[in-house]
Amino acid sequence: MKKLLAVILVVILTASAVYSLRGAIAERVMSRAAAGMMSANTVETLEDGLHVALCGAGGPLPDAIRSGPCLAVTAGDKLFIIDAGTNGVRNLGRMRYPIGDIEAVFLTHFHSDHIDGLGEMATLRWVQGNHTEQLPVYGPEGVDEIVDGFNRAYALDARYRTAHHGEQVVPPSGAGMLAKAFATAADGDLITIYQKHGVTISALVVDHDPVDPAVGYLVSYGGRSALVSGDTNKSTLVQQHARDVDLLVHEALAPHLVMIMNKAATETGNTGLAKITLDILDYHASPVQAAEIARDANVGHLLYYHIVPALPPLPGIETAWLKGVDDIFSEHTLGRDGTVISLPANSGTIRVHRHRL
Repeated sequence: MKKLLAVILVVILTASAVYSLRGAIAERVMSRAAAGMMSANTVETLEDGLHVALCGAGGPLPDAIRSGPCLAVTAGDKLFIIDAGTNGVRNLGRMRYPIGDIEAVFLTHFHSDHIDGLGEMATLRWVQGNHTEQLPVYGPEGVDEIVDGFNRAYALDARYRTAHHGEQVVPPSGAGMLAKAFATAADGDLITIYQKHGVTISALVVDHDPVDPAVGYLVSYGGRSALVSGDTNKSTLVQQHARDVDLLVHEALAPHLVMIMNKAATETGNTGLAKITLDILDYHASPVQAAEIARDANVGHLLYYHIVPALPPLPGIETAWLKGVDDIFSEHTLGRDGTVISLPANSGTIRVHRHRL
């Protein structure tokens, strides 16, 4: 008994000592980890090919594991971003993507949840990359207005940072964004808007009425291809241009779950939300409709993003959202922040990585 008491006392004293030193221990751990964290570069670890990562898999409503719409597309050693939703750029940091190396941003349309992270993204890219040129932001007509608004809003911030850190660290000429507007094709054809470094990015018109213009993007590199739908109803043009692509990244809204929200809003007298939950049904594809497009276009894999509604942490809720999908197209992934699909160059391989941030 005395030996047992002695052991218990030693354990208590040791625990007490460790607890009292927890601050110092944390500093040592942070010191050892800091250099590794700052030098980590996920892009450098990727094999040559086309890689699509979800820096934001959700829609406009808060979701613990799905931030505002944001995709990081790595083609070879070049990093592109499609849409810049809430928290997307911070997720890029957590995923160890080099924000300072962003080549360009491509906007699908100008709903707030697709653009509200632009200011922070441009600022971090400028500061971390020591850029002397502004961040190119491609988008359909209207992107000039978006970029001009953000540049005006962040102008004072940019001046403060240059004054504080110096022009060698944050060159004034690199602050903000440069709009790269393009016209969409009336006949629904693809419009090539970027072609460098073996990467081709083309835009296609999608159906998000009354939002107009709204586009999706087809990215090709190394014999691999990925089409990102942007927000759209079920679209024959998406199906047409997704023919035989390796990866279709498609938004989707589950009507039966949205109607649960509608019923609750109606019963609680929230007339605004009741109206909105009815309105949004007519300009988004359902999970089943996206699966039908994937099947009929003969795509290699379907990745769902812009998940609507936000899914509560309930057992089985993802199965409910995907109701009916497996009967149509089995090669699919329900995205969450950190999901990565890798398409190694000049092969038929498709790898799915599910990272938890």
